[in-house]
Amino acid sequence: QAQLAESGGGSVQPGGSLRLACEVSGFIVDYYAIGWFRQAPGKEREGVSCIGSSEIGTDYADSVKGRFTISEDNAKSTVYLQMNSLKPEDPANYYCAARGWGHCTLLGREYDSWGQGTQVTVSS
Repeated sequence: QAQLAESGGGSVQPGGSLRLACEVSGFIVDYYAIGWFRQAPGKEREGVSCIGSSEIGTDYADSVKGRFTISEDNAKSTVYLQMNSLKPEDPANYYCAARGWGHCTLLGREYDSWGQGTQVTVSS
């Protein structure tokens, strides 16, 4: 059974950095596309970034381009989201999700398995 577990959330000041980790089990991460999503209270879920199977491609929401970087460590079965220059509009619960082989997408409905999320707070 596919399982995903996020970690790395926390509280930082504006302009700070965090690195989120999504550790997967029950499947080989390299065979799946992995996406990062976020949802703030009262807002819809938003696709943030994703990486295709075998790292065949990545995608980013316009709101995070140039600030966030997604990467994958197959040996550790983990996908990372490096978040730099965090802004007051970035706080949310961040989730990772998995879908089958192929290119990734920022559409949450295309993903089958989800983690429980990790909270990110940005405040001065």
